[in-house]
Amino acid sequence: MLKTIKVNLDEVESMLYFWQATSEKERVSEQYMADVAAMKGVSASYDEDFNAESVRKVLSAITNKELLSKKTKKEGRFWNYNMWVMEDLEYTLAMVQPVKQLNLDSLVEKLKDVDSKYEEVEVRFSPLSLEDYIIKDNSLIINFFKVKPSDFDDNTFIDGVEIKEYICEKLKEVISK
Repeated sequence: MLKTIKVNLDEVESMLYFWQATSEKERVSEQYMADVAAMKGVSASYDEDFNAESVRKVLSAITNKELLSKKTKKEGRFWNYNMWVMEDLEYTLAMVQPVKQLNLDSLVEKLKDVDSKYEEVEVRFSPLSLEDYIIKDNSLIINFFKVKPSDFDDNTFIDGVEIKEYICEKLKEVISK
């Protein structure tokens, strides 16, 4: 039976530093980029077209103001997303704010009737390339770039669905036996 849903923002916090520093024309170390690439929420998306070297290469090109040559489709999308959030850091912070305030305790009650294989699950927000979300063991990893704050009220959406509703539906996939 599901008892706890934790929200993990490690990757978002790390990328906030990267985006801010890079937009202020500071250089971010290669080691920092390698550390980001090794994070659980980032590495879960790795395959033959996108891996730790892809992340390092893209972030290095961005921080060094270099062109990204010989890129895969996933590397290109990752580069585009990162450049997009750096263009308007105020909007990026508007994306981060509701995620930081996210309390998913009410979803435990909503999911009580689902026969769960986990007592605890984790919801991570991570900068991904093509994926909307990834399920890895007891973790739901959501592509941070898909978070959309409303222009009209305090609601936040992912793929046009209110964020808690979206997370609830995806958690059903995570916990179902």
